[in-house]
Amino acid sequence: MAQINGVSVPFVPIVDNNNYNGFNNSKEIDSKFNDILNNELSKLKFSSHASKRLEDRNIVLSSEEVGKINEAVQKAETKGAVDSLVMVNGNAFIVNIPNKTVITAMPIENNDSVFTNIDSVVFA
Repeated sequence: MAQINGVSVPFVPIVDNNNYNGFNNSKEIDSKFNDILNNELSKLKFSSHASKRLEDRNIVLSSEEVGKINEAVQKAETKGAVDSLVMVNGNAFIVNIPNKTVITAMPIENNDSVFTNIDSVVFA
């Protein structure tokens, strides 16, 4: 049976015992993990509700528009906002700023638009 650090394992390791994925110590592994985690946490996310609203309302976002929403989220975050209305190219998005998550989306021309439970508005 193969061994890793003196412990028998029921499989053959893909990497050698001395060098896991090119990292020489646990500090390098922790640093790389933190970089990847922080990168993923900083990305804008769309809730399932928002994704459904985008589809139902035929709203298609370009990468430029997503970038504008990201910039608006960063601006709102610096001001301490929690739930913001972000206006981009004729569409309105409610975004939870701490989670960087779009909650819902709608076209602005919708005549019955009432936005509640927001604490800020950002025009992007």
